Amino acid sequence: MIVRRLVRDDGGALVAEVEMATGVWQRFMGLMGRRSLEPGHGLYLSPCSSIHMFFMRFALDAVFLDKEGTVLRIYAGLKPWRLTRVVRKAKACVELPAGTAATLGIQAGERLRLLP
Repeated sequence: MIVRRLVRDDGGALVAEVEMATGVWQRFMGLMGRRSLEPGHGLYLSPCSSIHMFFMRFALDAVFLDKEGTVLRIYAGLKPWRLTRVVRKAKACVELPAGTAATLGIQAGERLRLLP
């Protein structure tokens, strides 16, 4: 699986290891079956405008991005067996351990990028 780093538009580091899920099967499986998502790790789903938490074992933060990487919406602490609404104009979602978005100060309107 391809791994990238998530940074702010100004280059400030956010998440060290973000797995890329761009295929149909990878997006469908997402983090299902895993026991946790380690701090400093995430999953990038693209294309994606909503997610479900069916069969998940842990909560997470879901950060929805438009095609330029601008944060459109953050679902913080999304618990298992829940789902999000469709986020208009979202092209991707970054799933992070619960509490990460707040800890890192990620906010709607800011721009994020993925680097090799």
